[in-house]
Amino acid sequence: MRSRLAARSTRLVLAAAAVTALAATTTACDPDDIADASNSAAPATTASAGSDTPAAGGSNTSAGKGGSDTSGSGSADTPDSADGGKSGYGQSCGTNDLEFTVTPETQAGGYYLVTAKAKPGITCYLDINTPSASFGSAADGVAAPVGQGGEDPIKLTGSAVAYTGINPKTTNTNDGKEFDFVIFAVSEEDPNPTELKLPDTATVDKPIVTNWAGNRAEAVPYIV
Repeated sequence: MRSRLAARSTRLVLAAAAVTALAATTTACDPDDIADASNSAAPATTASAGSDTPAAGGSNTSAGKGGSDTSGSGSADTPDSADGGKSGYGQSCGTNDLEFTVTPETQAGGYYLVTAKAKPGITCYLDINTPSASFGSAADGVAAPVGQGGEDPIKLTGSAVAYTGINPKTTNTNDGKEFDFVIFAVSEEDPNPTELKLPDTATVDKPIVTNWAGNRAEAVPYIV
């Protein structure tokens, strides 16, 4: 009987110890403590994200290099992009840089006055004195240059103009071929001639053409 009581007392002591341990554990895991633990861990997480920021910044370094390259190529392209790749300043005039008008004149037995003007946005120079004029493709339709006029170079921009005179017939015979157009270029070297419509039909025989001139009075063609 005594031994049974002793065993029972032992079990009660052990049970009480277990309850005490359980209470201690429950206290250690109190929800407030867990919340405090979470809050104290949050700065560590933020710091970790902050520590990752420089790395992201580091990766932006290469983007920064890319930005430098883009800026460099942009400045290199600026002169071309401002006007579609052709500034027009300081260049020799090409036929396709100019606009032409043809008017009939009565001096020197009759001739055609060709007036050249730079297209909008173009500034160029007529640095070769003599234009090229041809009636048809045959050799006898090519206008021979004569000595009148001649300013070298002539700057064309805005409202500035240059003149040349073409006499399609310098003979006193009834010979000649008729043309409604003249093939024209600012110089013999120009690879892009144009066709100018004449104000009337021209009879052509031994044609002549003057040099470029800034004064239209110097563009009256006659044989020297």
